[in-house]
Amino acid sequence: MIKPDLMQDKNLLVIAHSYKSFVKDSVDSISRYFEQINVFVRHNLFAEISNILPINYLIPFTKKNLIDITYKPNNVNVIPTRVTYLPTRKGYLNLGEKHFKAVNRQIQRNNLKKFDLIHSHFLWSSGYAAAKLKEKHDVPYVVTAHGYDIYDLPFRDRDWREQIKYVLNTADYIITVSGSNLKCINELAVKTPVKVIPNGFYSNFFYPKGLNYCRKTLDLPVDKKIILTVGYLVEVKGHQYLIKAMSEVIKHRKDVLCIIVGSGELKNNLERQIKKEGLENFVKLVGGRPHNEIPDWVNACDIFVLPSLNEGNPTVMFECLGCEKPFVGTRVGGVPEIIISEDYGLLAEPASPKNLAEKILIALDKAWNYEKISKYAAQFTWEKIAKETLTVYQHVI
Repeated sequence: MIKPDLMQDKNLLVIAHSYKSFVKDSVDSISRYFEQINVFVRHNLFAEISNILPINYLIPFTKKNLIDITYKPNNVNVIPTRVTYLPTRKGYLNLGEKHFKAVNRQIQRNNLKKFDLIHSHFLWSSGYAAAKLKEKHDVPYVVTAHGYDIYDLPFRDRDWREQIKYVLNTADYIITVSGSNLKCINELAVKTPVKVIPNGFYSNFFYPKGLNYCRKTLDLPVDKKIILTVGYLVEVKGHQYLIKAMSEVIKHRKDVLCIIVGSGELKNNLERQIKKEGLENFVKLVGGRPHNEIPDWVNACDIFVLPSLNEGNPTVMFECLGCEKPFVGTRVGGVPEIIISEDYGLLAEPASPKNLAEKILIALDKAWNYEKISKYAAQFTWEKIAKETLTVYQHVI
């Protein structure tokens, strides 16, 4: 049984790679149960080079893009924590110890004498830092395995496997966002208890709005079928396959516009691909957008498409459903665990432009029951996810 008042005099320490999107939403939704939450956000000084030089892949990792204090609760304190490292295998393997020392220094500098629980988001390097802090300060810690940190890192080689198993076995409780991730944890023979808690969405931000109103607000055409995707422009998000799929889609209908929202290292490559395939009138890269603007983009589309090659449990999927938009995604990670019926969306095979195009065409023609999508989405609000997270905290504190 949940006892929300059990935490009211407690302080939570969060270690993360960002305070935005699903990490921010998770922290903010749980904040009302705590007296104080201090969030330590890992920050690499090298990323700031992109403020001077046009190095696209570093832009998402600059301090200004890692921290979003919009609507931040008063009892949440965000502390940028500088950890300088080179993006090499050795640099990344050594990052855990550096991260731990950096957080511990910030704890001392900010005179944080009392914290009752540590929650790290991602196993590496936040999870390692949390494991070391537990040993040093004798404070319980919970770790959330989100995606690549559990389905990729521990299976690269023996060194990574040992590091990740140390993090998992030191934790008092593990949260992971999908059953797919849980299988990876079980494969590592971890003894720590695990609970699957999916990501969610804020129903006061992501809710149905007028399609034409949002299109006019964003200066989008009202006479097109709009296909939307939102995400960093990196290889794993599969944008290149969505663009190829659009080449197939326009063979069947020309009243379509695919909008890609996001920034990242593949921006130039994707622009060249769009031009090479003659899709300048059908696919638009609009760059990154503030998170508080994303609800309008989602509401402006007819269908949302996520062509990822791998995923944990993408937050945009829940935000899409919250806006009563059908979701077309690939059969990766936790996506098939949420899109369990064709009443909510359609699933395509990853890295298959032809199959993705088929699903997009079907989705554009289908008569969707939007009320049914909305009712299904209601179980994934951050308010409800916060209560599930609270049950985990109460097991260890």
